[in-house]
Amino acid sequence: MAEPTKLSQTAHDRLQAEHKELTGIGRIDIARKIETARELGDLSENGDYHAAKEHKGKMEGRIMHLESLLEDAIIVDGADTDQVSEGCVVSILYEGDTHPEQFLIGSIEERREGVDVMSPGSPLGAALLGAKPGETVDFQTPTGMALSVKVVAISE
Repeated sequence: MAEPTKLSQTAHDRLQAEHKELTGIGRIDIARKIETARELGDLSENGDYHAAKEHKGKMEGRIMHLESLLEDAIIVDGADTDQVSEGCVVSILYEGDTHPEQFLIGSIEERREGVDVMSPGSPLGAALLGAKPGETVDFQTPTGMALSVKVVAISE
């Protein structure tokens, strides 16, 4: 069984709305496209038909993914800004750098405009969890390189 995904109420609502749209109007639209393409004749050389069927497959995959996420989702309140936790935006400074980088710690489904997402299960994400502003954390990259980053700031 997959580990539950932690989502903000906003992300949960957005994913539910996307699921509703895909399972409603999305399925109706793709069925119409497939039917229209079928009417064009020989299916073996019908690019519109094959494109519509491929789109349907991708859409059904997204629907299944959303159902899985929503079924196991845990709604979390606003992020704690005293220490790095899932749902917060953390500014970090790599050793030797002068400009901090910002990351949202959490699921890719929590993505926000202008901020990259970092999984809490990644080496850096796991090392940052629980850290406070001003602290330096060490972590090891998947290639075995040891790095240090300083937590500059935390926000929601």
